[in-house]
Amino acid sequence: MAIIKPNNNTISAITALPAAISTGKVLQVVTATDGTQRNTTSTSFVTASNTLSVDITPSSSSNKIFVICTCTFGSNGNNIAGLGTIYRDSTNLGNANGMMANYGNSNRISGSMSILDSPSTTSSVTYQAYFRQESASGQCDINWNSTKSSITAYEIEG
Repeated sequence: MAIIKPNNNTISAITALPAAISTGKVLQVVTATDGTQRNTTSTSFVTASNTLSVDITPSSSSNKIFVICTCTFGSNGNNIAGLGTIYRDSTNLGNANGMMANYGNSNRISGSMSILDSPSTTSSVTYQAYFRQESASGQCDINWNSTKSSITAYEIEG
């Protein structure tokens, strides 16, 4: 296969793609943090923190949103799991078991959950961390010993 030299230039002379080609630029970034230890015995996903939440308004319905949430997370029960996930508005972006789990007796981990979402809207959307306990016989903790959690959403040009 032959290499075509645009406008009779060498390949090294090309410094940018044509304007019509999307390069996946980051268009905006929003972030929030929370450092208050919280816990639940709920076996349904509940809000991890009202402050561990970000609102973002995509500039185009074809753009994507990359969300990452980092926290100290754990279970306070005998061989019971603490489960975490990310919601977009009222939609769980994980599954019934979430996106992050920690099994064990009083185990804590620092971990992160991330997802590349396609909200297909130009209306404001809210991304928020949720967590739950696997069984009513234990407790799920977030921000153990008041460590700081964060959630960040990046709008990526689509």
